[in-house]
Amino acid sequence: MFRKVITCATVGVMLLMASSCADKSTVKSEEEMENQYQGVIPAGVTLTTDSGTDVQQRLSIYAPVTLSADISHLSDKEKQMLPLLFDVASIMDEIFWQQTIGNKEAFLSSIKDEATRKFAGINYGPWDRLNGNKSFISEIGEKPLGANLYPVDITKEEFEALQDPNKSSLYTLIRRNEDSSLRVVWYHDAYATKIKKAADLLKQAAALAEDAGLKKYLELRAEALLTDKYQESDFAWMDMKTSNIDFVAGPIENYEDALNGIKAAQEAYVLIKDVEWSKKLAHFASLLPELQKGLPVDQKYKNEVPGSDADLNVYDVVYYAGDCNAGSKTIAINLPNDEEVQLKKGSRKLQLKNAMKAKFDQILVPISDVLIDESQQKYIKFDAFFANTMFHEVAHGLGIKNTLDGKGTVREALKEQYSAIEEAKADILGLYMVTKLYEMGEIEEGEVMDNYVTFMAGIFRSVRFGAASAHGKANMLTFNYFSENKAFDYNNGTYLVNFEKMKTAVEGLGGMILKLQGDADYNGVKELIVTKSVIPAGLQLDLDKLKDANIPVDIVFNQGKSALGL
Repeated sequence: MFRKVITCATVGVMLLMASSCADKSTVKSEEEMENQYQGVIPAGVTLTTDSGTDVQQRLSIYAPVTLSADISHLSDKEKQMLPLLFDVASIMDEIFWQQTIGNKEAFLSSIKDEATRKFAGINYGPWDRLNGNKSFISEIGEKPLGANLYPVDITKEEFEALQDPNKSSLYTLIRRNEDSSLRVVWYHDAYATKIKKAADLLKQAAALAEDAGLKKYLELRAEALLTDKYQESDFAWMDMKTSNIDFVAGPIENYEDALNGIKAAQEAYVLIKDVEWSKKLAHFASLLPELQKGLPVDQKYKNEVPGSDADLNVYDVVYYAGDCNAGSKTIAINLPNDEEVQLKKGSRKLQLKNAMKAKFDQILVPISDVLIDESQQKYIKFDAFFANTMFHEVAHGLGIKNTLDGKGTVREALKEQYSAIEEAKADILGLYMVTKLYEMGEIEEGEVMDNYVTFMAGIFRSVRFGAASAHGKANMLTFNYFSENKAFDYNNGTYLVNFEKMKTAVEGLGGMILKLQGDADYNGVKELIVTKSVIPAGLQLDLDKLKDANIPVDIVFNQGKSALGL
């Protein structure tokens, strides 16, 4: 009979193995800890509507729009891809909920009032994004500056003291350990299961892709989600110019991080190219280097040469998810944000025509009927609105990306103030570009006054998103600068554009912003935003007229597979 001999050494090995197994069973993954993390919403509390909020009125500021498009020109495989892309976008939406508040289901199920729950869904949380992030839930106070991307109680000093080179990555969370110390967590670890599912779906979509550029991009984007290394897929996206379908997904913009302006939040768009409209815009991207040379600022602030391998295209958007769907809805995309990619390749400017037209018809035209002088209402035109929006996105590629002191990018130097001043730059240089293109004979239809008056009406449209947003701050900075420089006259509650003075103001504000960015003047930018990005009392009275006239502030979508008949 065989008898196993157990030596002391064997016992030691067995104990070590048992200890190792026990350790593995008790150690939680970052994903498990993230799923159990409370987030920013109190647990186990019934949430009630704030008594000072008329939720039904707030819901009424959103005009419903069904997102659809003509997909008859798509191939069978392209049509098969779309449901997969919708599913990836839905996953990005789920992750964004985690990044902004934590547990979506626990939060929404705690709200007993149906209208309030619906409004919370539009806002991805209990803060009214188009009303200065005011809480509309009695039991919840101010929105944490870092949303759920950081611990609620973190201070800037704590963050600065954290010794981890990855703390300033766009793609990491900051979390507390049990001893209250801080640690850095990569997105692909915190959301591992969701990320893997999204990557698998992207690989399935890539297998169906007939366009070589789209196939390569989807394959690389799947890997980027799994590694949080996005640059290679960004370059591939820049090279993808012939596909009928476009898809943006991942952590993109940093608006949700009001603490440091660093962390990117998840979002997604599903887009169908409008081939005919795209043909009209192909020429303008090649003019970027020439327009850069003429910027109204000293030469040292325009020595960088923007990539001209950029393209302008027009799309119908059929799905918004995550950050881009929270509060005000984007009507144009300028990506990628990576400064290295922009300098080498430029950027792609995607105009979302169906969403843009919905906002023009349902919001901008009614606003102009109330606030633009009757003699200038004839200048309110969709083509001008389209052009202003398009050249806003093009203008992000102008100016300077790296500070003159050689210490890094403008984004890094200006921290949480960057988004607002960059949006103001794009607003004002977009109008500057339109002016120059008319003078160069590059734009032949319409007249430049169309763009100026439509831009003025556009300020009133955008500022209603609230001065808490980067776009709202940018609009108020522009409005107040225009006001100080007599760029418009105010007559009996309506606004009349003074063309020559507005043209001068455009160059003055554009030059000032470019200098602040190049000089890495954080304090100067902060002072400008704090003092000038406010709504004057007189303007607020005029904005109240729009509310009394029941003009929507923004749009909300009926969207998804069923809207396309899939």
